[in-house]
Amino acid sequence: MVSNGYLSLVLHAHMPYVRDGERDDRLEERWVYEAMLESYIPLLLVFEKLLADGIPFRITLAVSPPLLSMLDDPLIRERFRRHLAKTVELAGKECKRTSGSPEEHRVAKMYLQRFREIAQYCRKWDYALVSALKRLQESGCVELITCAATHAFLPFVETEEAIRAQLMVGIDTHERILGRRPAGIWLPECGYTPGLDRLLKEAGIRYFFTDSHTVRHATPHPRRGLFAPLLTPYDVAAFPRDEEASRQVWSSVTGYPGDYDYREYYRDIGFDLDWAYIAPYVHPEGFRVHTGLKYHRITGRDEPKAIYDPDRAREKADVHAGHFLASREAQVVQAAEWLDPPPLITATYDAELFGHWWYEGPQFLDFLLRKAACDSHVISLTTPSAYLDAYPQIDRGRLPMSSWGRNGYGEVWLNERNSWIYRHLHQAERDLIELVEKTHDDHEARPLLRRGLQQAARELMLAQSSDWAFIMDGQTVVDYAVRRTHDHLTCFRELVEQIEAGTIDPERLAAREQAYPLFPDLDLRYYLPISSHRVNVSRQYVAAGSERQEGLRVLMLSWEFPPRVVGGLGRAVYDLACHLARQHAEVHVLTASPGTAAHSELVNGVCVHWLNTYVPGEQSDFLDWVFQLNLAMTDAAERLVRQGFRPDLIHAHDWMVGWAALELKQRWERPLVTTIHALEHGRHQGIHTPLQQRIHEREQLLSTASDRLIVCSRYMAGEVNRLFSVPHECIAVIPNGVACPPAATADEAECMRVVREELGLGTGPVIFFVGRMVREKGVHLLLEAAPRVLHEHPEAVFVLAGKGPMLEEWRQMAEQRGLASRVRFLGFVDDDRRNLLFRMAAAAVFPSLYEPFGIVALEAMALGTPVIVADTGGLREIVRHGENGLTFYTGNANSLADQLCWLLHCPDERERLVRTAREDILCQYDWNRLALQTMDLYRSLGSAWATSI
Repeated sequence: MVSNGYLSLVLHAHMPYVRDGERDDRLEERWVYEAMLESYIPLLLVFEKLLADGIPFRITLAVSPPLLSMLDDPLIRERFRRHLAKTVELAGKECKRTSGSPEEHRVAKMYLQRFREIAQYCRKWDYALVSALKRLQESGCVELITCAATHAFLPFVETEEAIRAQLMVGIDTHERILGRRPAGIWLPECGYTPGLDRLLKEAGIRYFFTDSHTVRHATPHPRRGLFAPLLTPYDVAAFPRDEEASRQVWSSVTGYPGDYDYREYYRDIGFDLDWAYIAPYVHPEGFRVHTGLKYHRITGRDEPKAIYDPDRAREKADVHAGHFLASREAQVVQAAEWLDPPPLITATYDAELFGHWWYEGPQFLDFLLRKAACDSHVISLTTPSAYLDAYPQIDRGRLPMSSWGRNGYGEVWLNERNSWIYRHLHQAERDLIELVEKTHDDHEARPLLRRGLQQAARELMLAQSSDWAFIMDGQTVVDYAVRRTHDHLTCFRELVEQIEAGTIDPERLAAREQAYPLFPDLDLRYYLPISSHRVNVSRQYVAAGSERQEGLRVLMLSWEFPPRVVGGLGRAVYDLACHLARQHAEVHVLTASPGTAAHSELVNGVCVHWLNTYVPGEQSDFLDWVFQLNLAMTDAAERLVRQGFRPDLIHAHDWMVGWAALELKQRWERPLVTTIHALEHGRHQGIHTPLQQRIHEREQLLSTASDRLIVCSRYMAGEVNRLFSVPHECIAVIPNGVACPPAATADEAECMRVVREELGLGTGPVIFFVGRMVREKGVHLLLEAAPRVLHEHPEAVFVLAGKGPMLEEWRQMAEQRGLASRVRFLGFVDDDRRNLLFRMAAAAVFPSLYEPFGIVALEAMALGTPVIVADTGGLREIVRHGENGLTFYTGNANSLADQLCWLLHCPDERERLVRTAREDILCQYDWNRLALQTMDLYRSLGSAWATSI
């Protein structure tokens, strides 16, 4: 009997439909054979052996309809049989070739034994893996569920009819091939949009899976957090995946698959051995490809790759399985202290990770399932259906639009690299719906017309596959993804024109049916308009008819706002407020007046109210001035309410507005969102003075009393959790944004020349820093690194902009080190001059000791300046070393000098870093997208509060 909690393991198996009826040498079709050989069959072998040993395991396996159709296809089965035979043959030759090398020979024998075992298993089922899946389903240990018909990213499908067709055709395919209707569904890319649950309910689906932030941002906030499913308004259960369980397996930095004892994926004999030897086993046109035979382990960074040791890797898989289970047990023990019913951890993964990318993954699962089923007295394995049967009373809530993948809101599948596809897909949806409705009375009686419409629907569905947008985003086999999208849409358009003209070409139609023989019984009724509902792609919610959601009203409190700018907070508040206004939110900002009389004005759609404190700053100490500002904010807010402004929520920025924020929250009973831009503990690497202690306490009070916290980086999320014990589910990570300006104009180039002359910079490389002159910004490290840089690049000049209490001390430091002639301290510079300096700089350096985010690094990247940053705080999340910039060890001047010298020596590398950085800016730090995320967070809080003041 379970005393603490449950673990639900979920694997999602998917391949795009890449079957080619005409050719058997398509590289893309080889993806399926590799996945079968390295992932799917090894996993089936694990499950079969567990059944044979009487192990009472439970696991959920989602098999997408395209993959299921290919596994059930006689042509694919025959081609895989030949592929496997060639692989066994190659493994046998490798045993002979490596006989003189004991270490390699042992690995070659392992492969030969493994491939022969797989061949024997396949012969047992006559290569029909579907039969093996059915047996596992009948055992009750494996729950098989489905996916959308062609893995379309449903939030970006425009019409309800097309979404319904994706869902129903996927369910029908699952039932036709596996003989049982699925209870659950894996939404492609975990893509959910409000209203989708109604269609799932209509389809008879009981549950689906989401990323963690989807449930975390539910309305109202779920009482059981992420340790239980959440019931949507249409009674479909959403199971959130567990972040910690995902990270331990998925993380490229700390995940198990990166262990140095495991097999190296990328080093394959298909690329290493002589062509004459390997040619019969790779592509006949001369392309080297992976054969699956790899002899090296991951080893370590900058070390020669050592030979793989299967026994050592198996032992490590055992250790990692034990560690994974112990980690889950610790989670449920802690959660069970406050949670009723017993907590559930949902651990979801792509099936292809196990075996293909992580060779030892099936061994890991074998050990894990055995340990959990037989050894653990803390946690029990379960499936979603079994959990719902045991605990039907679960919380309810409304979920926001979301996905997994980069940043969690569909960005991977809609960006500047793939957005062009959607106008064509959406037009095709509308045309097909119109055509099916118009011909509904005819196509049942006219077989050729029905076949033409069915094939048009197949072509549309195949074009809708999320794989093509994913490939375009990742810039891998882009030509193939573009060609598939183009070909399917072209064939769709050709069929539509023929249907409308009454001139369907039977031979052409038969050729397309033969090329793509999936969904043979596609039901055209799914495309009939059933209601006026539509999924609106731009806002990601299902709305009835022409109704629109009323804009939110936000009261924002910030002690600084342009033109009063001390650090990055003021600019971030300004940009967020302006972009919220563009999203039709009514935003009022209360802020300190920049030395002028109190007044209000409209700034880019934002109502800004400049306030004077009741006691001038020079007549009071710092904390008194802050308190007086908060009194002024409270009074101003009450005046706004009397004038008719009725805020839906309050958004505070940092502790300096905390008194007013907490007072208004309590007075009005409105939700409070707080953005923590930085922490006093981090600024000073601890709390050392009474003033710092007071500020620290105010930060803690505001953080714990807020309904939701926003931080700009995962680092800051960790700090807030660690220092103030704010649960992770109450913290949202939304970075600050930045705009990408166009390339420098001729006028700017002339201005840069003038600035060079004015500052006496000469023609050498400029190394630029801008920021407050405080110790946490680490300028002393740059000055310590300067002598070595100047030794190798004597023409270099260091330009330091900004003011603060450390300015004079650092001037003296430069003089004492003999750097006065090569260092320029500029003091405060306005934005225009700062941008010119960024553009002319060979490198922008930010050597911070503490940096919660690092917006200035983004600004440099946006202006085309290579950046070098300390590997700390939010900077390490912005800059990926060697990809979009360089990092150095925090606090280490020698490390900084190394990176600077390398960058100045390699102008071509500088250009590469700049290009990647600009792509990152466009993809990840666009204020429009960040404002939408903030709006989603606002909406997630709204219904839990009263609707009137």
